[in-house]
Amino acid sequence: MYRFLLQLPDNELVHRQSAADLSFLQQGITFTVYAENKGTERIFPYDLLPRLISNAEWQTIKDGMTQRITALNLFLKDIYHEGGILKAGIIPRELIYSSKHYRREMRGVSIPRNAYVAIAGTDLVRVGDGKFMVLEDNLRVPSGVSYMLANRQVMKHVFPGMFQHYGVQPIMHYGQTLLATLRALAPDHVAEPKIVLLSPGVFNSAYFEHTFLARQMGVPLVEGRDLLVHNNFLYMRTTAGLHKVDVVYRRIDDDFLDPLIFRPDSILGVSGLFNVYRAGNVALANAVGTGVADDKAVYAYVPQIIKYYLGEDPIIENVETYLLEDKAQLQHVLGRLDQLVVKAVGESGGYGMLIGPHSTKAMREEFRMRIKANPRDYIAQPTLDLSCVPCFIDGHIESRHVDLRPFVLNGAEVNIVPGGLTRVALQKGSLVVNSSQGGGSKDTWVLHE
Repeated sequence: MYRFLLQLPDNELVHRQSAADLSFLQQGITFTVYAENKGTERIFPYDLLPRLISNAEWQTIKDGMTQRITALNLFLKDIYHEGGILKAGIIPRELIYSSKHYRREMRGVSIPRNAYVAIAGTDLVRVGDGKFMVLEDNLRVPSGVSYMLANRQVMKHVFPGMFQHYGVQPIMHYGQTLLATLRALAPDHVAEPKIVLLSPGVFNSAYFEHTFLARQMGVPLVEGRDLLVHNNFLYMRTTAGLHKVDVVYRRIDDDFLDPLIFRPDSILGVSGLFNVYRAGNVALANAVGTGVADDKAVYAYVPQIIKYYLGEDPIIENVETYLLEDKAQLQHVLGRLDQLVVKAVGESGGYGMLIGPHSTKAMREEFRMRIKANPRDYIAQPTLDLSCVPCFIDGHIESRHVDLRPFVLNGAEVNIVPGGLTRVALQKGSLVVNSSQGGGSKDTWVLHE
């Protein structure tokens, strides 16, 4: 790759970056940044240079992710049924029952194949010694896989013929693997399940992804108003009449799924859907109540969860995490807010964060007040020395911090397409890679050798 770049004529990378940006624009690959007041959508920033991961490194990631999703699914089944891990005192009951994503309505509800988490996007970072570590789990409605696929499509467009020389493992079968995963979740009596992707609609930040994935799988993209419940079954309205729906890949949060059970003011979901789900007449991916397992305070216990259910040590370790309900850890954190990263336990997408070294005194005081008012709602972690990779920035090759989000599918078996979404902190020195906070991405190459 290095030799290839050296052989390119002057300004060739600039021309190819322009071609890539134009391709993203023409395909409408956009993202909404809620924090900005400059408009609702922007073109998803894309870096031209791929990130390289060796096959040996990938095997470790793959094994670690498979171990993690297996343990977390056993954990979710347990806490919504027998509660063995709670009785054993491995995790405090209060921690689980105080999580805002714990759904008492799910107690005793059986899930096809016990696949509570069918689609996961776990964030990994590479630290100083070269090892990957798990930064956080995303188990509710993880997003970003469409950008992983779009990056590969654009890379093939702007560097035609390049892939045949470098032994890059393919990823474009993700859509069909996702479809097979969803089919495996269908109720037992359904031979040919009808699958839909449920979106909140065009104003959602990930709407491009919803349309992209529905197209990749060849399934209808629907909103709540397109569905209805009749005789405890779910149906989709079509011009040819009502069609029964067996599996819903839902891209809306629990709170908005069913106004009769959760938020009564929601117009995004379907009235009566949870009763259909509880009766086993429809499958939801992911299951209701999975968010309790990606609560950032529960994250601190994942090594113990893996040990309890699988009898194994984690293949990929967690980042050190301070739980602020513990008085000693709380005092430690309050005295070092300028050095640590503080996160709200129930947030995602980079919201509710304080990055101590890059914060102002006023920001730290605001978080100090928030933490003291409700320490359960926050955790803290050390500021990591995230790895950097070469990026093409404003006509020059410079280093930027990155993370990696592999996408894990769990239906009849666990499947992980080789790679994931490499997110890039586009601002020099920044550690914030989240797309919702203005970060970008680049193609991820897992090599055969």
